[in-house]
Amino acid sequence: MTPVFRRKCYDRLLEWKRESQGRTAILVEGARRVGKTTLALEFAKREYADHIYIDFSKADKATLDLFRDQRADIDTFLRMLQLNYGKLLTPRNGLIIFDEVQRFPVAREYVKHLVADGRFDYIETGSLISIRKNVEKIVIPSEEERVRLDPMDFEEYLWANGLDVYAQEIRRCRDDLIPLPDPVHAKCSRLFSEYMLVGGMPQVVEAFVEDADFRRPDKIKRQIIDLYREDMQKFGGTEARRARAVFDDVPGELSCASKRFKFSNLDGGDRFEQFEPALSWLADAHLVNPCCLCNDPNVGYRLHADSSFLKCYLADTGLLVSLAFDDGPELLDIHRDIQFGRVSVNRGMLVENVVAQQLRARGHSLFYYSWDEPPLREGGRLRPREIDFLITRGYSNAAGKPRICPVEVKSSKAYSTVSLGDFAKRYSDRIGDEYVLHPKQLKVEGNRQYLPLYMSFCL
Repeated sequence: MTPVFRRKCYDRLLEWKRESQGRTAILVEGARRVGKTTLALEFAKREYADHIYIDFSKADKATLDLFRDQRADIDTFLRMLQLNYGKLLTPRNGLIIFDEVQRFPVAREYVKHLVADGRFDYIETGSLISIRKNVEKIVIPSEEERVRLDPMDFEEYLWANGLDVYAQEIRRCRDDLIPLPDPVHAKCSRLFSEYMLVGGMPQVVEAFVEDADFRRPDKIKRQIIDLYREDMQKFGGTEARRARAVFDDVPGELSCASKRFKFSNLDGGDRFEQFEPALSWLADAHLVNPCCLCNDPNVGYRLHADSSFLKCYLADTGLLVSLAFDDGPELLDIHRDIQFGRVSVNRGMLVENVVAQQLRARGHSLFYYSWDEPPLREGGRLRPREIDFLITRGYSNAAGKPRICPVEVKSSKAYSTVSLGDFAKRYSDRIGDEYVLHPKQLKVEGNRQYLPLYMSFCL
């Protein structure tokens, strides 16, 4: 029996059900194979007396015709729908799930009228939900709330492995700002490195939990990558070729020292403007997490964002590993080789990507900051500086008011924090807590917190 993993998004659905009381539907959007259908079905089974599940990738003609021909009469529509599925739903205790709703936009538009009727609750799930061709002929219902389901973060990965006690202890020590005991720290660090290779796609995690081996999970990841490439070809329209080029080049760009995406490396010198629609397509499909340059680090990063200078992270770091080593069947054991240091790989690339994944799962938009410090002497060189991520959090020393919080990511135990120090001097009046995510133990120096990498999901 396929396990149903605990997902944080479940609590968001509970909140919607409690607060909405049938006044809105909710759309669960995310990449293919991220667990949207499983989440919706589990929620239906546990929170409602009964439900109807409509998969628009397989729905029969009779069901589709109901949406086309009976929209004017909701009583008839709902009666016929229940007859089609052999289910008699209880008003205010019944749920109807529209799965893969992007395949039949008519149903998504009809949600407005179904919600107004008020008899049942409605959950929609979809991938590629915002792609232009899927919405150009319909009116998006204002009665639709939206929630994003990302790949599993590290805490969810621990839950999936039956290691809830470690997740609790990590959160407790993060909240209290005390280090874990050294043996526990070592195990959590090992588990985080393992998670970085496996990733957070539920089917992949399931295979790893069952086998404790990387080979079957890697095969599944490669199947998912092939599925994404097929989606680009099918739904990418005129941007299909460029979307594929950007997607396939993410590992190479992240492996460079700056990790900035250089569009000039694609198609012989094309510029960002030519690739922007393709990048937007990939972001809308939840396949990548773009991280934009912020020219003026202050609360409201988007006001000062320059999207032409960006880093492009893959939405799942496990997929990044398999994509980076996509040379053929001879590399099926590459994960174990990486784990034990038998193959050279830019660990900084993986660590930065996995932190971006944790931040995105927490709801943070991704921004970085780069600048040049003046030379130390006349005629000397400018000194480049960069902060990996900027997030906003309430600051206890400012009555909880939001402050910018710089985040530096370090993949090795030997590192410098020169950029963070210079940043703090420049913007001392704007900064709240400073974070250094590193492989070592937790420590605190003033408002600077040195946190183990496995605590990144807490930010």
